[in-house]
Amino acid sequence: MRILNLRSYNAAFILLTFFGVECMAQESNISVNQDPRFEQLLAEKRKINSSITVNDRYKVQIFYGDNDKARKTLAEFRREFKNLDGTIIFESPTYKVWVGNFKSRIDAERKLIDIKKKYPYALLIKPNK
Repeated sequence: MRILNLRSYNAAFILLTFFGVECMAQESNISVNQDPRFEQLLAEKRKINSSITVNDRYKVQIFYGDNDKARKTLAEFRREFKNLDGTIIFESPTYKVWVGNFKSRIDAERKLIDIKKKYPYALLIKPNK
């Protein structure tokens, strides 16, 4: 009985081996049809992104700490200095409040003097890309 089971396993193994050689994976071709305006739009976006020089400008950092205090500081700053824009930057694990967007260091230093009256720990920075 035991020899019979072994022979049937061997026979099944041999049959599967020969039939398995003939099996092949599926093949398919995929073609993507996209609007030619998409490439044109993508090229425009690349051109615009390369011309943005936001990080070549100077900013003033008025706060460095946790999220709640950063939000309060920014809201307070916006009430007092309405002509300057500000933003919160997250660099793990702290939040920074950056204000202004000055083309030259001289402009930034002039405004820094006014800002330091309210925020004595403010400092001038030039963010990296």
